Amino acid sequence: MRGSIDGLGSSAPIGMMLPAVFADDDLAQRFVAGLDEVLAPIHNVLDCLETYFTPSLAPADFTRWLGDWVGAETDGVDGVPLLRAAVAAAARLHRIRGTRQGLAEAIRLAFGVEPEITESGGAAWNARPLGPVPGERRPRLHVSVTLPDPSPADQHRLESLVAAARPAHMPYTVQVTAAERTPGR
Repeated sequence: MRGSIDGLGSSAPIGMMLPAVFADDDLAQRFVAGLDEVLAPIHNVLDCLETYFTPSLAPADFTRWLGDWVGAETDGVDGVPLLRAAVAAAARLHRIRGTRQGLAEAIRLAFGVEPEITESGGAAWNARPLGPVPGERRPRLHVSVTLPDPSPADQHRLESLVAAARPAHMPYTVQVTAAERTPGR
């Protein structure tokens, strides 16, 4: 959270801007020094404003707010690096939302693992009309994720993420499984 920081100097001290008659006035200088201490964090933020809108440089709490602002899927994202990556990728993900690539990338950013996606659709081209329709007759989508230490909340997170990033007409199922542990570890 932004706030008062002890000893933070102002980039624009008010005492230096006072008329010459107050330059040697100790009371006036101490009074505006108190204002400088209150205004210094605000000046600091304004001096570095562009970094607040760069996910790789912004403070973590501001990055989470920025993620809400740009519509990034950040619910349940653990760790600042994954949060920053999700916020930075939000605009690109909005362009490919509803595609297999967009769904896979959203899951990769949220969980840090590669999902397994199976679907019923297909695409084909034929110069003659009334050719066979590719894919299965009924639409379906299944997303499976293997995590090293899954929790019950991961199933809900995956379900929410798939519901938001899938094609709108596709019924779906999700599955979270635990990664196999090697003996002796």
